[in-house]
Amino acid sequence: MPYTEAFIARRATPGGTTLTFRDRDLSPARGSSLWETCPLLAIAQDRRLAIDLCEDFTSYDAAATTGDYVLTQATAGSAAISSTVPGCLSIDSGSTTSPQGANVQRVKSAFIPAAGKHIWVEVRVKFTGVGALNVETAIGLFEIDTTVIAASAVSTANGIGWTSVTDDGVLLFDTEKASASATQAATTIVSDTFVNLGFVVNGVTSITQYINGVATGTAVATANIPIVALYPTFVCQSGGTDQPVLHVAGYRIVQLR
Repeated sequence: MPYTEAFIARRATPGGTTLTFRDRDLSPARGSSLWETCPLLAIAQDRRLAIDLCEDFTSYDAAATTGDYVLTQATAGSAAISSTVPGCLSIDSGSTTSPQGANVQRVKSAFIPAAGKHIWVEVRVKFTGVGALNVETAIGLFEIDTTVIAASAVSTANGIGWTSVTDDGVLLFDTEKASASATQAATTIVSDTFVNLGFVVNGVTSITQYINGVATGTAVATANIPIVALYPTFVCQSGGTDQPVLHVAGYRIVQLR
């Protein structure tokens, strides 16, 4: 096995500065990861500093009442660990009828934006079964809601993440605070192609979106940052014609305590 050099560099973070560790051969290029601003080394040494949820999907527990996840069907839909992609949850809309499909939330993990309590989120996803790109989806942190998307519209009042409800295969970065909504461009779905979606919440001051490690768009303002409990959320519903499947190949969420 070839020797791989590594180095430690000092980087700016929303709350000041932090030390980061980067492998020369395995890590993303400098400047192409939102994690460069997250104090992961300090957190590894002192778990009191942050909540660190790293979901690798080696299992999926959606048992009634006691499970980590809750799946709610909009008539149809299912979710299961993939047998073809390691560490991946496949959420099948199970239908070609709009707006039928599955609403999945990890209800045991609350994250609440607050001053000085910065949040880092990154999730790796792809869609299959979307030849016509007819999919209704929500990916990110949203309040507990069994109908995040209803009647082909985002119906939840609070959330931060990516949505698409217009059957054009375009994801928008969508922030909702008590139904005060702001959206901006994100990325277009490419069938059977993974994309890394991420954002950093700077307390209650701003939110920066990342697409494949690149800061994208303009910072979201305080007026659109929800300050209630938010939960990892994944919705995959048909927009008609297609039977989309959302593949979630893990996610990580860190929030300072």
